[in-house]
Amino acid sequence: MNQHPATAPRPNPPRAGAAKDGARPHPRDVLALAPLLRNHLSPPSVVRSREPLAPHTTLRVGGPADLWVEPAAEDDLAQILNLCSQCHVPWMILGRGSNLVVRDGGFRGVVVRLSQPSFRTLTASGSTLRCGAGLPLPKLAAEARRLGLSGFEFFEGIPGSLGGALRMNAGAHGSRTFDRVASVRCMDRSGRIEERRTETIPVQYRACPLFADRVALAAVFLGEPAPESAIRERMAAFSRRRWASQPRQPSAGCAFKNPGALPAGRLIEELGLKGTRIGDAQVSLLHGNFIVNLGNATAAEVLSLINLIRRRAQEERGVALENEVEIVGED
Repeated sequence: MNQHPATAPRPNPPRAGAAKDGARPHPRDVLALAPLLRNHLSPPSVVRSREPLAPHTTLRVGGPADLWVEPAAEDDLAQILNLCSQCHVPWMILGRGSNLVVRDGGFRGVVVRLSQPSFRTLTASGSTLRCGAGLPLPKLAAEARRLGLSGFEFFEGIPGSLGGALRMNAGAHGSRTFDRVASVRCMDRSGRIEERRTETIPVQYRACPLFADRVALAAVFLGEPAPESAIRERMAAFSRRRWASQPRQPSAGCAFKNPGALPAGRLIEELGLKGTRIGDAQVSLLHGNFIVNLGNATAAEVLSLINLIRRRAQEERGVALENEVEIVGED
């Protein structure tokens, strides 16, 4: 089934800083920030111009970022946020690029990735794990298994980093990120760092509002001692269940939040939309809540499918589906 691409709604992405008075910066203005960043950041930091974003996302679509920056330490991140604020340049944090659709025109601003070693740390003390925001979730799950700590098995199949999991309160197999979080370390837009206990942090289904205007830096988790063999078996069971029900093609994960008792995937299947295709973007034949890239999909094709599904759900079932994927960038 082919449709003409349609324009999806433009939410204000909560992971991005806002430009002054809502104005969009010209790419030349953003690129002019590159030498300032290089002068203010420590030598191990990375600054690149016109970085393609598609390879940095699990869906493999989207245009370039004007600037791509990998800070080496927390002080470098504070410098980036301060310089972006002074120059009125938008910014966003990109983890491993899951749950994200970057528009074909890319991102007009600075994309920051916390991928350097200082943001990927993991230290253990008894049943407590302290993890950096850049730590990949499968690595967290594997290290917890090695240490004989249960409660992290569900992370094994989530292709994201800890920062994204905190921000999205990511979950699977009946578990959620904040079920195990004792405290978080974060930075506000001015570069100020704070530690917050979990009881002071409101969390929601697939969201943590605290990170609408803060960057996650690290978190402390509380695990439960268990035999490594039992943890390994549980992780293997989750893996088998995932690959039996989720597509292997590139995707951004679940496209929509579950609207209630009826899962979004089941609703989409009942609407007869599994297999619907626009260009190389397709509603997965395996799971209705996944939009997959068959090889050369564009963001416009993906967003057309999202719009089509939302429209059909509203018209035929009276259900207003809410995106679980975030949409950023320019057409």
